[in-house]
Amino acid sequence: MSYKGLDVSEFQGTVDWERVKAAGYQFAMLRAGYGFNTVDKQFHRNASECNRIGLPIGVYWFCYAVSPQTAVQEAQGCLKTISGYRLDYPVCYDIEQASVAYASGEGVTMTASLARQIVENFCNEIERNKYFAMFYTNRNFLDTYLGSGLTERYAFWYARYASSFDGTNCGIWQYTSEGSIPGVNGNVDLDTGYVDYPSVIRSAGLNYLDGSSPSPSPSPSPDPSPSYITYVIQPGDTLSGIALRYGTTTAELARLNGITDPDKIYAGNTLRVPESGGNAQYYTILPGDTLSGIAQKFGTTASALAALNGISNPNLIYAGNTIRIR
Repeated sequence: MSYKGLDVSEFQGTVDWERVKAAGYQFAMLRAGYGFNTVDKQFHRNASECNRIGLPIGVYWFCYAVSPQTAVQEAQGCLKTISGYRLDYPVCYDIEQASVAYASGEGVTMTASLARQIVENFCNEIERNKYFAMFYTNRNFLDTYLGSGLTERYAFWYARYASSFDGTNCGIWQYTSEGSIPGVNGNVDLDTGYVDYPSVIRSAGLNYLDGSSPSPSPSPSPDPSPSYITYVIQPGDTLSGIALRYGTTTAELARLNGITDPDKIYAGNTLRVPESGGNAQYYTILPGDTLSGIAQKFGTTASALAALNGISNPNLIYAGNTIRIR
């Protein structure tokens, strides 16, 4: 038996979920977010609407991790985001070539071993919190970086755009990115499910389908204060330099991030940085952003932003980083 599904993100805009369900779609995979705790702009609405009308959903989180440690942080951001929604389908990690390109921009070479560790760490953190874990990628990425072993360990959502299925061991097959269905404006990804995940997950006692509640959402560091921004360490950064840039202290950054040796920080790792008081304003860089575009949006200049944030090359900024606007 197979199941008709679709997957959406903020790029599909406002979806009419009642029309989607009436058209015979039986499940939806919703992008919850990406990177370090960046929530998809439509996720909360999508999840609420699907829960309201009884359309089974799972979620996916796009990988911008550059180390096994940052993969765990991404999983924690995902868990925080999905808490409170009913999920009858898996919690999935989306890793593909864009993840490799991002890591390269951060000075990290994505090897097969590192890619596997990143997926394992994300999925293990999801499982540790009693959710059903899955990963998503395409055939080329699977063959180049991940190998077939991961498809035996975790549920697999397989992207291959074709008119017929090739028999790959997977639970969900994404077969087109150019679907057209009632309730969604423009193209949408369509999927075929081969596993009755609601039954499997319920039988396994996962995803809190028994009516219990997950533990309080995990935090990447022991500090409970929400008044912080995130910063991905760049090659050449020092903790004292970051502290000076954001108006805080080396000791405070070390405390907030559990750093025992302030002289040892690593490019690609993510820091929590306390927000400055007063009129400080921050912006989290999105995929496709340019420094000049951000400057125009906030009525400043690219050179001013570069100076304020210690950016040596205005043409190199990275999605997921938070920069100070003023």
